Amino acid sequence: MSNTEPNPALGLTTISRTVASLAVGVVHTLERAVVGDGRVRTARGNAWEAVCADRARADQRAELDRLVAELAAARATVRDRQPVG
Repeated sequence: MSNTEPNPALGLTTISRTVASLAVGVVHTLERAVVGDGRVRTARGNAWEAVCADRARADQRAELDRLVAELAAARATVRDRQPVG
């Protein structure tokens, strides 16, 4: 009598995981071949792009706030110069 258990049969889940893993490998290899090793997107690269985008939006908001303040000051100046009637 043998004490070894039979190998489990391949299930649908195992096959799906294998196919998904192979697909990810193919896409990764294709990306490296098309764009080159230096331009492959990474988590660090994505994070840095997000930081840069946040900074650019903050700069745009600051510029808009500055313009609105200038317009409000100019309007107040014009209003103060009008004769009281």
